[in-house]
Amino acid sequence: MQKKFSLLAALLIPAAAVSLGAARGNPFQVRLSPDRKIVHALWRLTFGPRPGDVERVRSLGLEKWIDQQLHPERITENPLLAGKLAPLETTRQSATEMVRNYPPPQLLRAMAAGRIPYPSDPQKRQAFEQMAKRFRQAQGQGTPAEEPASEPGARAALGRLLTQHQIAVLRNGSPQEKQRLFGSFSAAQQEALLAAAPGPARRMMLAAAPTEVRRQALASMAPVQVVAQDLQEAKLYRAIYSNRQLEEVLTDFWFNHFNVYLDKGADRYLVTSYERDAIRPHVLGKFQDLLVATAEHPAMLFYLDNWQSVDPQAAEQIRQRRGGQGGRRRGLNENYARELLELHTLGVDGGYTQQDVIEVARCFTGWTIREPRRGGGFEFNARLHDQGEKAVLGVKIPAGGGMEDGLKVLDVLANHPSTARFISTQLAQRFVSDHPPPALIEKMAKTFRASGGNLREVLQTMLAAGEFWSEGAYQAKMKSPLEMVASAVRALDANVTSALPLAFQVGQLGQPLYRKEEPTGYPNTGQEWVSSASLLGRMNFASALAANRVPGVHVDTARLAAPDRLPRTLLLANPSEPTRAAIAQALADHASGGDQPAVIAGLTLGSPEFQRR
Repeated sequence: MQKKFSLLAALLIPAAAVSLGAARGNPFQVRLSPDRKIVHALWRLTFGPRPGDVERVRSLGLEKWIDQQLHPERITENPLLAGKLAPLETTRQSATEMVRNYPPPQLLRAMAAGRIPYPSDPQKRQAFEQMAKRFRQAQGQGTPAEEPASEPGARAALGRLLTQHQIAVLRNGSPQEKQRLFGSFSAAQQEALLAAAPGPARRMMLAAAPTEVRRQALASMAPVQVVAQDLQEAKLYRAIYSNRQLEEVLTDFWFNHFNVYLDKGADRYLVTSYERDAIRPHVLGKFQDLLVATAEHPAMLFYLDNWQSVDPQAAEQIRQRRGGQGGRRRGLNENYARELLELHTLGVDGGYTQQDVIEVARCFTGWTIREPRRGGGFEFNARLHDQGEKAVLGVKIPAGGGMEDGLKVLDVLANHPSTARFISTQLAQRFVSDHPPPALIEKMAKTFRASGGNLREVLQTMLAAGEFWSEGAYQAKMKSPLEMVASAVRALDANVTSALPLAFQVGQLGQPLYRKEEPTGYPNTGQEWVSSASLLGRMNFASALAANRVPGVHVDTARLAAPDRLPRTLLLANPSEPTRAAIAQALADHASGGDQPAVIAGLTLGSPEFQRR
């Protein structure tokens, strides 16, 4: 343990030095060599280079490669990706279909209690009856997938199904041994094991189970979890396998910019289509189209409570017509209006006032959702809309309007100079530096204004700027946990048969996917990711990955570069002296040389150099 902490201390030194940016003068004026430009592009515009990517970009030409990434529809997608995504059926379903096929706990509770009928379809009825039965068994103990680990009956049942040796393998075996054991059982035996196992053992088995088996087991025990896990797995598969890497990086960036929290009520079913239908199609289009798509989507309306925002007078009139029996009084909700101005468009210093927040909220009254807990879509309810005159940022919106009031606000914001600057700053922070040069931001903002918010053109301006291709930008960004995990898997060219364990790793490193509760999203800057604890966690993950101890992921160490060339192959640069020393010390501590590639790869992927992009 002492050696590990001493290695960590050695590795922290260069990380701090790099973060200080010690180049003399203005490093944003020092240009990169042609070879370093290729490496820089791969680190910044993808989730990390795969073996052979440098040679492929050099052969194609850097400018042509960038142009292809800016036009993903021209890139033939990796056929492996389609196969990885195929079992994740909820990623292709509407929210209504998800609710019907993977019902939430309250629906199961109502069925189990006989308050609502089971589906008339015989197959669905049988499936729902089984779900309700499991729900009844777990009542009072949380959701069905959270049964207590100490339940004696569950452990006894597991003991009747497995030998002591098999139980030992599930507890202490390697991921490959667990997978082989679980795969040796028939489908019926697998289902019986998962049903009998207490919490920790079940989670172990689920991690080792093939995707289809795991999904089927969860569908009968905790169906709503299938939706969340499909979403997380799909994100990892796309980040690791997609040939359209810039599109995936931008989809992650814009989802984070327009953040929605997965675990808030109905959003468990709405977030999938939010990313798929509102974010992804617009990441290289017009910002205004992206802004409108997110504003109208039920996931955003539910997350920031705008679906309940109404004109107080109109709501009270309806309540009185119902004899005062309309439940609690409803009124104006400013949550979406505030975040729209502060986080989505103008920025906190964008020139708006509290009165503007109120006026924007009035414009969006009546923007609501049909049956949100059943996956319903967007609906404008004119009866609940404030039809009075409004003024937003000095722009008058006449009385008597309807849904167009909100659309007018989005038009004003999308074309405001503060939005051009704020969005350009956010993009430059993601792709260039935590503290991008003001001159670069101004160039990007000028393009934003001139092009009507064309995001592809804004990115082209950034990629044509000398500041992007400078020493000031090179290796200046700290990877997020998602970027670190995905880039490590890509660097080793690992085969991923289940991405869920990787999603768990990302969460343990501090970035639970789709689960940033605050509307700010995860930071574009690196300070939140730099600490001794987080770097230790990354080192542990890197070692486990290289040694094939991460379930669902296999690294063919025989295909790795020779030990003396492996660090440079993974880093695309020479390792620092502390990293070389750490590797040499670790190898000296290993009597056997058979695991040398795994040791070297683990320490290289855990090094400070690999944490930067």
